[in-house]
Amino acid sequence: MSIPLTVNATEFQTDAAPDTPLLWVLRDELGLTGTKFGCGIAACGACTVHVDGQAVRSCQVRVGDLWGPVTTIEGLGGQTPLQAAWERHQVAQCGYCQSGQIMQAADLLANTPSPTDDDIDAAMGGNLCRCGTYTAIRAAIHEAAAKMGDAQ
Repeated sequence: MSIPLTVNATEFQTDAAPDTPLLWVLRDELGLTGTKFGCGIAACGACTVHVDGQAVRSCQVRVGDLWGPVTTIEGLGGQTPLQAAWERHQVAQCGYCQSGQIMQAADLLANTPSPTDDDIDAAMGGNLCRCGTYTAIRAAIHEAAAKMGDAQ
């Protein structure tokens, strides 16, 4: 049985079993390796993508259960204000968690354009960074929020 899915605004078909995690379809079938495998139990956030505009852990979403289009880090497109702030604040150390961090932060800013520190901590709490760049992550999100607000 072929399963249709839309990833980064492109239509695909997968022959993967319906219970296959979205993460494996993205990485192994579509070659979108920006989405990382971290823990496999939705505890670290490294595999965060958007489904129908909502941040989800792709290791826990079965491809047969998709409810809307998927956006990965590759689909954010170009240099967003968030990605530019990430670079300016030198958030990435080892970089492994960063695509999941950025996808979670993008979801936060889409829903809360002017987040407080508490908003950021609540939204980002499920995304782990072994390098401990949480202060830089918060600063980058605040900067991106300000830039995005100025653009409106």
